[in-house]
Amino acid sequence: MKFPIDLDEFKTVRFSLSQSKLTDEQATQLRTNIQVVRDSIVFFTAYANTKGLGGHTGGAYDIVPELLIIDGFMKGSDSVYPVYFDEAGHRVAIQYMMAVLNGFKPDESLLHYREYGSGLYGHPERADEQGVFFSSGRLGHLWSHVNGVAAANPDKIVVMFGSDGSQQEGGDAEAARYAVAQQLNVKLLIDDNDVTIAGHPSDYLKGFTVEGTLKGHSLRVDTGDGENLAALYARIRKAMVTDGPVALVNKRKMAVGVPGIEGLPKGHDVIPVAFAIAYLKEKGRQEAVDLLESSTKQTATAAYLGSTTDKAKNRDNFGKIVCEIIEKMPDRKDRVLVVDSDLEGSCGLHHIRKTFPEVYVSAGIMERNNFSVAAGFGAEQGKQGIFGTFSAFLEMVVSEITMARLNRSNVLAHFSHAGVDDMADNTCHFGINNFFADNGLPENDNTRLYYPADGNQLRAVLETVFNDEGLRFLFSTRSATPFILAEDGSACFGGGYTFTPGKDEVVREGNQGYIVSYGEMLYRCLDVVERLKADGVSVGLINKPTLNVADEAMLEKLAGDGFVLVVETQNITSGLGVRFGTWLLERGFSGRYGRMGTSKEGHGGLSEQIPYQGLGGDDIREKIMELLAGK
Repeated sequence: MKFPIDLDEFKTVRFSLSQSKLTDEQATQLRTNIQVVRDSIVFFTAYANTKGLGGHTGGAYDIVPELLIIDGFMKGSDSVYPVYFDEAGHRVAIQYMMAVLNGFKPDESLLHYREYGSGLYGHPERADEQGVFFSSGRLGHLWSHVNGVAAANPDKIVVMFGSDGSQQEGGDAEAARYAVAQQLNVKLLIDDNDVTIAGHPSDYLKGFTVEGTLKGHSLRVDTGDGENLAALYARIRKAMVTDGPVALVNKRKMAVGVPGIEGLPKGHDVIPVAFAIAYLKEKGRQEAVDLLESSTKQTATAAYLGSTTDKAKNRDNFGKIVCEIIEKMPDRKDRVLVVDSDLEGSCGLHHIRKTFPEVYVSAGIMERNNFSVAAGFGAEQGKQGIFGTFSAFLEMVVSEITMARLNRSNVLAHFSHAGVDDMADNTCHFGINNFFADNGLPENDNTRLYYPADGNQLRAVLETVFNDEGLRFLFSTRSATPFILAEDGSACFGGGYTFTPGKDEVVREGNQGYIVSYGEMLYRCLDVVERLKADGVSVGLINKPTLNVADEAMLEKLAGDGFVLVVETQNITSGLGVRFGTWLLERGFSGRYGRMGTSKEGHGGLSEQIPYQGLGGDDIREKIMELLAGK
């Protein structure tokens, strides 16, 4: 399939560092280039949306003018380090666009943005041969790395593209101080559009300004209109020829000029297809419109034995259930504080904000601070701090978790997007090191890690542990999960079920061995168990909703079995499998033991991530047959 926008309209414009302003010819071609790139980004991100893949349009669209000017300086001077470093990883669409324009990828590759196996992931992951020369990690994680690149290349000007969202992260404050102290030749081009996922920083983070923050670190700061091309060029050129670190703060609305998402948080994520069609029609891109209008989402629903076809999103239901619990507290404002890290819609916290705004804080992109605020509030008996973010970001707050434990804080922390299922943003967003939260000394430690298997168990867990003291971590997957069924067809965790912290649960009995699993892998393992049963193989299934507590009764039961296989999407080197095998050995287990978990870097796509890790139903079955055969 041919890319529907003629990229031959794009002509590289080269700039010399000695050139103080654009010529008319350069300005004309640069405007053409900007339009081609912006139209292309709107198209191929929307095209991914037609396939259900999503893909962050607004941020990538925003920074096209400054990135193309920097590209001109890179191609016009060997003094500029030739990498478009970007600390806002969700703007990856511009990286793939430039890889195409620079000849590393064919035009048609953009039609496969975020698809499984395409290499066009949701955040930049380094692939030099494909024209992507850095990995961004998560939001606001790159500046210190860029400082190191500048130190290694003192004869080069190193450029990094930033954002007002990224600048909220504490790591950037450290990077700013270091860049100034060492007088590194780093130039920051910061897109300040006053938009993040959950709203406008000017509303929820009063007092914060990018300029004021950076000036406080003694950085040179130049603020201007990101859409005034002549002035933007002059400001960039001045920064490039100025010694030492300089930040250009470029003001504009998010997705300026795109009706329906301009200036709105919805522009942060992928553009709705109808808005893209209207925009591209107005720009005369009919071939692109035709492709969008003819594309249809391909859906293939797998059938899993032992669970329902109905599904629920635990990450969203978390907030709904918490609302029901705190509704019964007349003194809730004195007892509960909910601290959001700009991911309220992903963690279900927006339900709490809408229902009980008096207990809620939209605290911005500051996970370390926000977890500690929740812990400080919960440092008194009877008070509860509630915190939510992605599981991948748990790695950022391990030190704060230790401090909360030492202060005997009460925190209920919801980490969504655990594991790898449907993880379109790929490796840097894998939530696979959740056991890092269990980092306390065993003496007197009441830290608990809970991973409910379905929506029914989520409710039971929350209602049971909400008022417990200490640190409680509750994990949920990005994807929706079905409801687990008992052998008689009733809801396994429905009416009459009582959740007991620390207790492992028999989902199916077996006489040849057992699988131990939890969360989004439980229903997949149950399907394998049911299919093996039909083939005359009797394998049992254990659910372990409390991840970090050894259930002595269950370990005694399993110690005499033929095999035990732990199946999870956590890191194979740090997950349950490592612990559970140790627990069994300590209790005299002499059978065969196996563990399956995440072991590879991501490969894109959504539901494809789990089978790519070797965790599909056939993989689990094969592993069981190996264990039964004594391999």
